Amino acid sequence: MPRDVTSDDNVESLASQAGGGMQFGIFSVGDVTPDPTTGRVPSEAERIQAMVAIAVKAEEVGLDVFASGEHHNPPFVPSSPTTMLGFVAARTERLILSTATTLITTNDPVKIAEDYAMLQHLAGGRVDLMLGRGNMAPVYPWFGQDIRQGIPLAIENYALLRRLWREEVVDWEGRFRTPLQGFTSTPRPLDGVPPFVWHGSIRSPEIAEQAAYYGDGFFANHIFWRKEHTERMVGLYRQRFEHYGHGSADQAIVGLGGQVFMRQNSQDAVQEFRPYFDNAPVYGHGPSLEEFTAETPLTVGSPQQVIDRTLSFREYVGDYQRQLFLIDHAGLPLKTVLEQLDLLGEHVVPVLRREFASGRPAHVPDAPAHDTLRASAQHGEATEASR
Repeated sequence: MPRDVTSDDNVESLASQAGGGMQFGIFSVGDVTPDPTTGRVPSEAERIQAMVAIAVKAEEVGLDVFASGEHHNPPFVPSSPTTMLGFVAARTERLILSTATTLITTNDPVKIAEDYAMLQHLAGGRVDLMLGRGNMAPVYPWFGQDIRQGIPLAIENYALLRRLWREEVVDWEGRFRTPLQGFTSTPRPLDGVPPFVWHGSIRSPEIAEQAAYYGDGFFANHIFWRKEHTERMVGLYRQRFEHYGHGSADQAIVGLGGQVFMRQNSQDAVQEFRPYFDNAPVYGHGPSLEEFTAETPLTVGSPQQVIDRTLSFREYVGDYQRQLFLIDHAGLPLKTVLEQLDLLGEHVVPVLRREFASGRPAHVPDAPAHDTLRASAQHGEATEASR
C-alpha cells in the first residue's frame, strides 16, 4: 500500500520545501441571483459560462486556485463539479482545480474516487478537493440519505474513499452502502498520489477532528462567523493534528475562506456593493453592511483595506497555506467580477504573497500540490526502503 504522504516524517519532507509558498484563489457557489440594481436574472447557461470565464481570468491574473461548489437545488448551477473543472482544465495550464464542497455525505465514495482520479489525469495533477456535509437539508433524502446521519456518513464515506485511492483491491463493509468485494477503483490516482483532501467546515468540530486524524488539510469557511469561532476551530484542528503525530501544531495544513468587494476608493466600494449585500440570499435583509463587516471577515473597501484585513487572519490562525476569496455571488454581473479579479491580481495578491512569506518559519509546509506530494511520497518510499 502506498505510504500516506501527509503523515509523520513526510510532513517534515513537505516542510523542507517550504519557502513561504501559499496559494491564493477564488471559490464560487454558482448561485443564479437577480441583480438587485437592474432586476436582471442570468440564465443557467450564462451563469455556467460566467464561472468558466472567471476561472480562466483567475489564471490570467496570477491566482493559483479556482474552486467550484456542489449544489443540487436552485438557485445554484454547479451540480457536477468534475464536469465544470474538467472543462476548465482544458482552458488553463497551471490553475489548481478544486471544489468548494464535495458532498461526502450524499455522494457515493466509489464515484468520488473514480471521478477525481479521472480529473487528475485529465488536468495533469492540478486537482484537489474539499469534502463537506453541505448545508442544504433537503439534499439528503434526494440521494437516499438521512441528515441526522450526517457526521457518521462523513466519517464512514471518507474512510472508504481513502482506501479506494490507496489500495489496489478493496474488501469493505459498512453501514451506508452495499459491501465491496475485490473492488479496484479506476483509474488509479495519477502517479500513485491521491488528490489532496481538505475537510471543510463552518461549525462542526467533528470534521476538524477528522482532518487532524488523517493529517489532511482543514478549510475554515471564515465568512459568516466572528474570528473567535474560526480561531477555536483551527486551534482544535492544529492541536489534534499534533496529537495524532503528523507534526507540530504549526505544521498543520490550514485554508481559509474570505469575502471581498473592492474599488480603488473605499466609499465607492461600499456604495456599489450595498444593494447586493442588502439583497443577498444568505444574509440579505439582516444586519447592516457595516455591522456585518465589523463582526465577520467580509471586507468592502480599497485594495489596501483588503490586504490589511487578510493579513490580520494570521494573527489568530497562525501561518496557513491557502486563502480563497468569494467574489461572484449575490447577483454581481460578470463584468464587475472580472474587475475584482484584476484588482486582486494587480494590487492585492502580490502584496499578500510577499507579506505572508515574511517571517514564515522554515518548518511550516508550503501549500500542497501534486508535484510536492509526489516528491514526498517518493522520499517516504526511499526512506522506508533504506530502513
